[in-house]
Amino acid sequence: MIEKKKRRPIITLTTDFGTKDSYVASMKGVIVSINPEADIIDVTHEITAGAIKEAAYLIDECRHFFPEATIHLAVVDPGVGGERRPLVVEAGGQVFVGPDNGIFWPAIDSDPAALIYHLDNPSYFLASVSSTFHGRDIFAPAAAHISMGVKPASMGTAVSEPVRLAIKAPAVEEGILKGEVTRVDHFGNIITNLRREQIEDAFKDGELPVVKIGGIVLKGFSRTYMDVPEGAATCLIGSSGFLEIVVNRGRASDLLGKEGTGPIGSICEISKASR
Repeated sequence: MIEKKKRRPIITLTTDFGTKDSYVASMKGVIVSINPEADIIDVTHEITAGAIKEAAYLIDECRHFFPEATIHLAVVDPGVGGERRPLVVEAGGQVFVGPDNGIFWPAIDSDPAALIYHLDNPSYFLASVSSTFHGRDIFAPAAAHISMGVKPASMGTAVSEPVRLAIKAPAVEEGILKGEVTRVDHFGNIITNLRREQIEDAFKDGELPVVKIGGIVLKGFSRTYMDVPEGAATCLIGSSGFLEIVVNRGRASDLLGKEGTGPIGSICEISKASR
């Protein structure tokens, strides 16, 4: 019988640091200095600078594909050094380490039993803490210590009211299913927070839905990109189960004009086609 190998602790990284500078490498160096066995997985370092909602949605989208006890370290922190608290969160069987700015709100909101702590025990920080790089000096060492078995409850005091993120939760209003744009991916696909099941529930009678985002108006859905001619836009359900607006061999985000650089939070409406 083959002996099952013990899984190394997983720490994911999500930041808006990019890869030009040494910021990400410094955080990884701190982590492996504390726990050489940590398995560090980069989610992305290309979050739009300071775009908390974009990061929150991306973390929430991918966290479900990681095993229990995964530690998600996220640093999109425009308030670094200010009044915002550093947090450790236990939710959905996983741990989240980062700023109290709403970045973990989707995970917290989905788990009524979530435990939240103000990371205020300096025993788990680096000896010297910069006022501008808590990712390296507070969050990275905290995540590494958790991966070594330290309990989040020992890292700080309980928090009852974390910062909430202003999210347009999917809802039907006057016969129109409304949600919002969560992000634009590398290919220019516009991704929303509307799930397949929500759309199917709202349009059970088989009527052809009309999708509107900004100046984009599309009728009906496709199964694949290739269902429409090259350069044409369409709607489909993407690999994560959410509604996307796409262009076959093109960038749907370009259809939003100037908004294409930052449509996060734009309202998406799905209604029945008028007869």
